[in-house]
Amino acid sequence: MALVNEEENKMYLSWDDVNDLVNNLCDKIRHDQINIDSVHGIPRGGLIPAVLISHKLGLPYVGAVGKNTLVVDDICDSGVTLEKGPGVYTAVLHYKPHTSCFQPNLWAELHERDEWVIHPWETKDSLPIQDYLANDAKKERDALEEYYKSDEWLEFAEMQDAAISDLDKREGIHLVAGMSNDKEGSFMKFQNKIKNKKL
Repeated sequence: MALVNEEENKMYLSWDDVNDLVNNLCDKIRHDQINIDSVHGIPRGGLIPAVLISHKLGLPYVGAVGKNTLVVDDICDSGVTLEKGPGVYTAVLHYKPHTSCFQPNLWAELHERDEWVIHPWETKDSLPIQDYLANDAKKERDALEEYYKSDEWLEFAEMQDAAISDLDKREGIHLVAGMSNDKEGSFMKFQNKIKNKKL
């Protein structure tokens, strides 16, 4: 269960919390969004949940967002990232309806409190403010919107899709988010522990 630090007004999630949220989201995707044929993660927060969803549902992770691609982010707090992002279908681990200007198609959990959510892939001392607000808000939003429209993004996405396709054909290599697993295999051990716990 998530740890709430009231003094800091932060909620710290564990990998087990994330796994439960992803499973919840996958159940909703199976039942509510049957047309989904691929998954894309918004950099940075959406990458890990998108890869987990991709593996759990057996859907390809893609760089280029198609008409039936599910665009994933970790949280819809202000809603600005997803509002400006690509795609028709959107999903998040946490949706904060009282602060967001955008409603995703799917969410694993409503978060109707004001704590800043810290995911296990983030540093514990993360500032309780969105990255784009910690810097220059309009500049960051406009840059993200322009990047997703650019030829540079399309070339990168096509190159990423080709690389992932090539890596998927290899045998004997363990990949997480298109990267080889660490030497100790800690992430895969964690996934296997969760899988075995449910059996």
